[in-house]
Amino acid sequence: MAQRIALPASLAAIAAAAYFLAMNAGLPFALHVALKGACVTIPAVAAAMAARGADGWLLAGVMALGALGDILLEFDLMAGASAFAAGHVAAIRLYLRNRRDGPMPRSQYAAAGVLLLSAPFLYLIAGPAADAGIALYAALLCAMAAAAWTSRFPRYRTGIGAILFLVSDAFIFARLGGRMDPDQAALFIWPLYAAGQILIFAGVRQRLAGEVRTVS
Repeated sequence: MAQRIALPASLAAIAAAAYFLAMNAGLPFALHVALKGACVTIPAVAAAMAARGADGWLLAGVMALGALGDILLEFDLMAGASAFAAGHVAAIRLYLRNRRDGPMPRSQYAAAGVLLLSAPFLYLIAGPAADAGIALYAALLCAMAAAAWTSRFPRYRTGIGAILFLVSDAFIFARLGGRMDPDQAALFIWPLYAAGQILIFAGVRQRLAGEVRTVS
């Protein structure tokens, strides 16, 4: 069972590294888009093949919408952002269905609160680019990260993965707002995002796979 999680996660990491190394190499556009999309498509397919219930299909949907967003961003920023926003909604649904049992330490609630309240910061660093769409997306992103952190999925996989996703988008907002050099921002955006998505996939699949094995 561990191999069924490790293999797609490893393949996704290889695809992510290959794209990062080649994204400025002048690849044909179709190959560039395919390589970029492969990183999250691999976990999406793996999640769909393993889905045994609503949570499994929600995970597959989250990954599929992420892969779609990666591809659409190459054509239109708003289309890509819309796909990611839909993915955040699906992820919030998944995490709220899987709240952590029992009381949590206050420090963990505080951490979730900080994540949730990061939305105004993201809006501010977007600078002149900030608008209602940015505000809505930032709110969904931060709600997703807070829900992941307080879910029953492994915090140091799924929770950290969601935070990496948030930080990656913070660099995007800083780039949009002219607060960071685009070339410098690019060094952080993709590695953080790819690592975040892979960790989210691995954490959720680990917990769901363990439950299937217990029932069997």
